[in-house]
Amino acid sequence: MILYKTQLSISVLYMMRLFVVLVLLTMTLACAPATDRQEIRLGTAALGGAYYPLGQGLSSLVTQHLDGVSMVPIVTRGAVENPRLIARGDLELALTNADLAYFAYDGQPPYGEPLNVLAAGVLHPSVLHLISRADGEISTFEQLRGQRVALGAAGGPTVSLARLLLEAHDMSLEDIVPSFLSYSDGFSQLGDGNIDAAFALAGYPAAGVLQTRATQDLSFIQIDSEIMTQFIMDNPYYYLVNMSKEVYDTEMGSTLLAVPNILIVSGNANADSVFELVESIYGNLQQLQQTNAIAQQIDLAQIESLPIPLHPGASRYFLQ
Repeated sequence: MILYKTQLSISVLYMMRLFVVLVLLTMTLACAPATDRQEIRLGTAALGGAYYPLGQGLSSLVTQHLDGVSMVPIVTRGAVENPRLIARGDLELALTNADLAYFAYDGQPPYGEPLNVLAAGVLHPSVLHLISRADGEISTFEQLRGQRVALGAAGGPTVSLARLLLEAHDMSLEDIVPSFLSYSDGFSQLGDGNIDAAFALAGYPAAGVLQTRATQDLSFIQIDSEIMTQFIMDNPYYYLVNMSKEVYDTEMGSTLLAVPNILIVSGNANADSVFELVESIYGNLQQLQQTNAIAQQIDLAQIESLPIPLHPGASRYFLQ
């Protein structure tokens, strides 16, 4: 009998403790903030370039400053593919080059038809690095004929721009020996003497160039000024930047082609949603620039020179 009462007391005590635990758990869940947030996918590029870390910074800004939204940076195949992903609805926001955005909007190669993409903002410039070894024989673009040239990944933005430049010099890919290597591999091969020149449309300073410059003297390949002027007139989404010799510790600086990187959204995106998204980024841009060197190169004046229209939501923010 005593044993029975003892077991009963233990059971009652256990049930009371369980009840208290359940009550406390219920109260905790009731007081906890709601965790349901809308997820926005930001298309970047491969992990090794400038797009992904910049995308991480942009995503942090949006998640921190836009209530009810969580932005996630997505690894993609990069600037060429991102307009297609936006048009298909696989992404809500993406980074790309302004020239590729125009090609996509207008249905020019490498895009087979016009894509429903609009601009949402301007980012840092990508600069076309045309690099040869300082001890080599290539100093001008015309001297690339018949030479081994690394052009970045096949189908990438550097290849598209290289085709246009070759055409401006009455040349084509058939007039050089192209190698489709990653930027880091291309400049590594240049340093080893396995190729004669390497191209990279990238933010600066580019890691691949810096790594090669550590062991090999490099120089910029020059483009004739008249050809450059006409090229920009024919392709107004490009502009010129002056690269000082100190950036890569070269013997002399150079005037290089540049193209803005931009943010794009679907033309079908809700205007209010795009406005809030753009506001959460550009209204807090200084916060990003404190931790991201590439973001420090963002020039908002370039918003007036974009080759495709701004989305109405983005236009409302920048024109307010």
